[in-house]
Amino acid sequence: MTALAGRLLRHRWGTAVATLVALAAGVAILTGMGTLVESGLRYRAEPHRYAGADLVVARPEVSRTVKGFDGDTTTTTVRLPDGGAVPSSLADELARVPGVRRAVADVPVPLGNSDATGHGWSSADFAGDRLVAGAAPTTDDQVVVGRGAGTPGSTVDLVVGGVPRRFTVSGVVDGTTAVYFTDARAAALSPTPGRVPAIALRADPSAVATVTRLADASGAHVFAGDAKGRAEPSPELDARDLLIQLCGAFGGYVVLLVGFVVAGTVGLSVRHRRRDLALLRAIAATPGQVRRLLLVEAVLLSGVGAALGVPLGVLATRWVHGQLVGHRFVPDSFPLVPGALAAPAAVLLTTLVAVLATLAASRRVTAIRPTEALGEAAVETGRGSRARLVSGLVTLAGAATLSTTTLGTGGLVAVATATGMLYLFVIAIGLLAPWINRFAARVLDPVLRVVWGSSGYLAAANLRANARGAATVLTALVLAVGLGGSVWFLQDDLERTTVDQRHDGTLAQHALVSGAGLPAAALADVRAVPGVTAATPVRTTTVVVPAFDGIEPAGAQAVDPATLTRTVDLDVTEGSLAHLGEHTVAVSTLRAASSNWTIGDEAGITLADGTPVTLEVVAIYRRGLGFGDVTMATATVAGHTATGLDDQILVRSDPGTDLAAVAARHPGSRVVGRDDLTAGLADDLAISAWANKLLIGVLVGYAALAAANTMVVAALARRRELAVLRLVGLTARQVKRMVHAEQVGLLGTALVIGGVVAAWTLASVVRALTGSPVPYVPPLGIAAVVGGATLLALATTVLPVGRLLRTPPVEHIGIKE
Repeated sequence: MTALAGRLLRHRWGTAVATLVALAAGVAILTGMGTLVESGLRYRAEPHRYAGADLVVARPEVSRTVKGFDGDTTTTTVRLPDGGAVPSSLADELARVPGVRRAVADVPVPLGNSDATGHGWSSADFAGDRLVAGAAPTTDDQVVVGRGAGTPGSTVDLVVGGVPRRFTVSGVVDGTTAVYFTDARAAALSPTPGRVPAIALRADPSAVATVTRLADASGAHVFAGDAKGRAEPSPELDARDLLIQLCGAFGGYVVLLVGFVVAGTVGLSVRHRRRDLALLRAIAATPGQVRRLLLVEAVLLSGVGAALGVPLGVLATRWVHGQLVGHRFVPDSFPLVPGALAAPAAVLLTTLVAVLATLAASRRVTAIRPTEALGEAAVETGRGSRARLVSGLVTLAGAATLSTTTLGTGGLVAVATATGMLYLFVIAIGLLAPWINRFAARVLDPVLRVVWGSSGYLAAANLRANARGAATVLTALVLAVGLGGSVWFLQDDLERTTVDQRHDGTLAQHALVSGAGLPAAALADVRAVPGVTAATPVRTTTVVVPAFDGIEPAGAQAVDPATLTRTVDLDVTEGSLAHLGEHTVAVSTLRAASSNWTIGDEAGITLADGTPVTLEVVAIYRRGLGFGDVTMATATVAGHTATGLDDQILVRSDPGTDLAAVAARHPGSRVVGRDDLTAGLADDLAISAWANKLLIGVLVGYAALAAANTMVVAALARRRELAVLRLVGLTARQVKRMVHAEQVGLLGTALVIGGVVAAWTLASVVRALTGSPVPYVPPLGIAAVVGGATLLALATTVLPVGRLLRTPPVEHIGIKE
């Protein structure tokens, strides 16, 4: 059976190559994405800062357990934005535990002009930093630095708390990025007094149980061995979370898309070989033998596709990793695993889809008598099975139901349902494609006749007669147009809306900004400048909020409520910012819908260091994309952010007001205009959107490849049909015109249906995210989608048909494909 399958594949290389391309590309995409996810899941952070500790008490993560309607519980865990914090007083309790030899609260001190972070000298031993020169710091003006940063007796200038300070180097350790203060000085300079990210312990095994009990009572966790790396701030851990979230968000849709494309291509390949299969049945091949033959072919092609796709997937993964490093999404030190699980899973999935698609496509020809199979191979079969029609209608009803849900809800629920709605619409169109094609042929019949004459008449007749055969082509085109016209443009729409919201909502003419942070003295200096009418400090942070299925991070800003409305217009729709204070909060419409908050509700929010707070919702505003989903008072987050400093000060002033002198007094700060502030935001958004567009590009590209693949197969399968037309008197020019008319009809149907699906999906998501019922679509983007689909359809049909027409018709009359 294997030898026969191999010979048939060699003689039917057109459909074999098309199937192979779909399988190999699918394996490559799944291998690449799976390897990234596997790398994230298998990454284990090595301890550095606490390598010398036996135990580490910290709270780097926060979790929430939600009980679903079916009774099952789901636990969501989020890594805290600032690494979490525990009470520093816990170190004294732990030090009194029998078996604990030493307990040190690690106090970090952010430095505005250095990549290093300062710490108290007591924690140096746990990091493995040893003095190589000089002595430990003993006074507030002394520090220990790493190799190359100074020598004992020299001075170093450090920006601490946004203020330049000069220190004397008392000693040098063997580390390269180390800065150590006295413990008392570190505690005084800490932006989170009374709270530390971790407590390092030297302890005997007998103390573990008591340490764990005390840690649990304070909401912390105990880490030992290799798990100690999870308690440290780590760019690798951030990269791990990014890969898992990014690929996880798109992974399900990629798997569905690959399965859809492979199934459609395999089904089309089997369908175009009905005549061969019918002849096998006629010469006494049993239905089981025909099915085994097709299954062997599918497995053979899957094996070759795996041999080609896995190396391509590995190469693609390395390229993507390089791009992620280049765009600073992941550090160069983040390791990629070889994909030992991802590659076999990708191969198994595509092979399984190919086998199931083969069985489904061959079901009809193997279930009927041989003579009936020969008859069906010669002409187009009936209108399609009732099961397919019912399934299509049910799926269409499901898509319509999700449409209603999308319109009736908001926030992330609406986004999730809108994306699911897109795929349900595409599946429904695929199932109902034969009936759609017949209906479109009847509608287009008069137009095709007027424009193309007799060729148009033949084209309309072909569209009606081959409605089932063109179903896969229609589905592939709709899929390409639907994805390209919705998912891709969504990113452009969000970028534009975010920039517009920030620009329109910023009332201040200038802003004093600093990457190192601005101290309270900077705000006082700005307000003292003649001509300044309002100055609002803004501290950007991240909080953890409840979502419909757990918890998630949300962008937030902490501001001075007294001057906020004079420098920023958040476009409040409910409530009032006049009530914003230490115990209240304002949220965006998107966040209010996602977290199910209304005016007067008590919102449970976890601050960046893990501190839970309950705030009353006093205002809901529209411009959440431009200014963050959560707006709090600076007093609410005081002592709970990593730097304790403001990122910028928005300034509203009279014309001619000069802030240059203030910027000069605060190193690293500069004055920017409102337009420059918005331009910087646009640049940051473009960088952050790159990863999303990369994955979206993979989806759209694979959909376009599927469309091209199916159309080439469909065109090459018409050899005998075109030969008959030429033998009965049609010229090559008339046949070409007929094919052109067919493609225009099929392409027009796909563009209309795909465009409607894309527009509806895009409008639903944009409405949920921004509140605007009309999405922004770049004119060039529309031209790219329509022009790309047109070029794809014509090139993949006209060129193969043109090649067929250059061959004498008698050479093709005796074959089917």
